[in-house]
Amino acid sequence: MADILAYIKSPIEKELKIFEDRFKDSVKSHVPLLDTIMNYIVKRKGKQMRPLLVLHCAKLFGEINEATYRGAALVELLHTATLVHDDVVDESNMRRGFFSINALWKNKVAVLVGDYLLSKGLLLSLRNKDFKALEILSTAVEQMSEGELLQMEKARKLDISEEVYFEIVTKKTASLLASCCGIGANSTKQSEETLNHVIAMGNAIGIAFQIKDDLFDYGDNKVGKPTGIDIVEKKMTLPLIYALSVADKGERRDKIRIIKKNKKSKSEIKEVIDFVKRNGGLEYAQKRMLEYKSEAEDLLAKIPGSGDTSYILALISYVIERRK
Repeated sequence: MADILAYIKSPIEKELKIFEDRFKDSVKSHVPLLDTIMNYIVKRKGKQMRPLLVLHCAKLFGEINEATYRGAALVELLHTATLVHDDVVDESNMRRGFFSINALWKNKVAVLVGDYLLSKGLLLSLRNKDFKALEILSTAVEQMSEGELLQMEKARKLDISEEVYFEIVTKKTASLLASCCGIGANSTKQSEETLNHVIAMGNAIGIAFQIKDDLFDYGDNKVGKPTGIDIVEKKMTLPLIYALSVADKGERRDKIRIIKKNKKSKSEIKEVIDFVKRNGGLEYAQKRMLEYKSEAEDLLAKIPGSGDTSYILALISYVIERRK
């Protein structure tokens, strides 16, 4: 996996370094506490999936430019803001193997840090008149909020159908990755038609990405999260939704009763995992994930006026082959 990621980064290593420097500069503050927290955030960078999408989608149509770097920084600023706020809401003390902001500096500081990151992103775009990029990302943030609330509403009754699942995933997860693709293409002055095409490709990548995350819940402990955590948190993932849809009424009622419990034993979690595996939930989710991978690849092949697509193809493959 590290080899694939290294290959994906290889043609834009210099540009990634420039982006990292720009992002670091964009979050600087004269308030010592805030500057300390910003330095902590900068050092905790993950796989950089979102900046990679912005930069590569710009490179499809020409040279990466100042608008591309600003677009990548905008995405990272607003995405980081949502993560900081999510950790407060979820009362999470860890993020990517590090202590979360709220764990180190408490909730009030974390909320203000999230607000600060949001404002820095907005100002970065407005001061440079990057209105289209801001529109694309603001639309994604709107959809992310709707998706999160829809998921919360449905989680109370655990009545999420496959159709509702894909609506939630499209809004909550795929919209942000789609916006990365659109912002990258927009930085090279592409037409509205081309932007919509690239955004559709990013949407398919995002759905495949989420299904892969769902599958992690049924894997081994070598992946990035503990097995069964979605079941503990009452999240209706695609493997579980499918397994429930093909089970008989009695078994379905029994498993939903377990999932609804606030405290579940290890044996109950294992019971649900075994139920999903026995009813073909993993195979079905894998099949749907590969369908969205193929859709993303088909859309990429049909993007008008694009250049070398090999690195984005590798990124699409990485999304479904990653180990965490």
